[in-house]
Amino acid sequence: MTKINQVILLVLDSVGIGNAPDAEKYGDEGSNTLGNIALALGGLNLPNLTKYGLGNIGDFEGISAISDPQGAFGRLTEFSSGKDTTTGHWELAGVSLSKPFPTFPKGFPSDFVEKFENRIGRKTLGNFPASGTVIIDELGEQHIETGNPIIYTSADSVFQIAAHEDIIPIHELYHICEIAREMLTGDLEVARVIARPFVGQKGSFKRTENRKDFSLTPPHETILDIVKSAGYMVAGVGKIEDIFANCGLTDSNHTGNNLSSINATIEFIKTHRSGLIFVNLIDFDQNYGHRNDPKGYARALVDFDMRLPDILDCMTPDDLLIITADHGNDPTTPSTDHSREQVPLLAIGKKVIPGAAIGVRTTFADVAETIAFLFNLEGTGEGKQFATLILKE
Repeated sequence: MTKINQVILLVLDSVGIGNAPDAEKYGDEGSNTLGNIALALGGLNLPNLTKYGLGNIGDFEGISAISDPQGAFGRLTEFSSGKDTTTGHWELAGVSLSKPFPTFPKGFPSDFVEKFENRIGRKTLGNFPASGTVIIDELGEQHIETGNPIIYTSADSVFQIAAHEDIIPIHELYHICEIAREMLTGDLEVARVIARPFVGQKGSFKRTENRKDFSLTPPHETILDIVKSAGYMVAGVGKIEDIFANCGLTDSNHTGNNLSSINATIEFIKTHRSGLIFVNLIDFDQNYGHRNDPKGYARALVDFDMRLPDILDCMTPDDLLIITADHGNDPTTPSTDHSREQVPLLAIGKKVIPGAAIGVRTTFADVAETIAFLFNLEGTGEGKQFATLILKE
């Protein structure tokens, strides 16, 4: 078996590529995050991703299929029910869900909110689905006047709590989130409780990078646990530690944006420790997908494309980079929420067969099974490895 020292699993948060077979079931027919951004802007120029096969997995304006891609390429189809961050990342790590996490399109039950207010010793504002930037514009001033935190949700399974950092300090906001996480059980067991701190004055409120997610613990071991138990490094970059409730990690750098996450990834690669580096690049989704900003989204894609050589330059011949996503978030549609889409799959490294076709996979969990295979470990059993399709003998 081809020896691999490090696997870098890099998730471009929300960079979907359309065509999920069941998109209609989720109200997402026609969503195509990468394709529609490219179309809306008259084309995208991503030369490095194109070089490694991005244009060979779909029809994206300005991103051409080439005859000699230097990477292996394919598509992943989500098996689990849902289209949220937790579901997508867990499935990439080998945990599929047959039942989606609950959502609350009319807000959370009043009796729960009353109990929650009693626990935290404060009343609350909001309690309805909203864009995070819009709701702080609407309720931020009232929050400052009353000291009452803003609670809200979205189309995803989330309980979000927004508070001005000068009114409710970060440590207290996190504690309030921990109380919510403890209380949200049974039919209310959302995937994530999210702290959404912000700063500024009326008319110029701005969310900060002190966001923190409080996730459920995965229902069984993931590829992170398996690799860690075998004695390898498992490093999380970005919100990975939050998504997996700190399970299965030996190292973590909780970065807050794409730039710092890429820099942290490079630092972990340079250690040359054998194992898995699991990375989430959050800006695509958080800053542009949820805000329906295709131009900003495109700039973030270009910025990542320009940094891709920096990642590759510090990899050894025994390292493998896998680039994918967790769901879509098409900023060209009226919705500001995630979309049910297939996601790209690129594999890059000196030991990858140039132009190897991975095909259309039926579950994200194929990634976890591939990682297990590369480290000669027993996986979670929820996918099929593609290592033998892409690696040289």
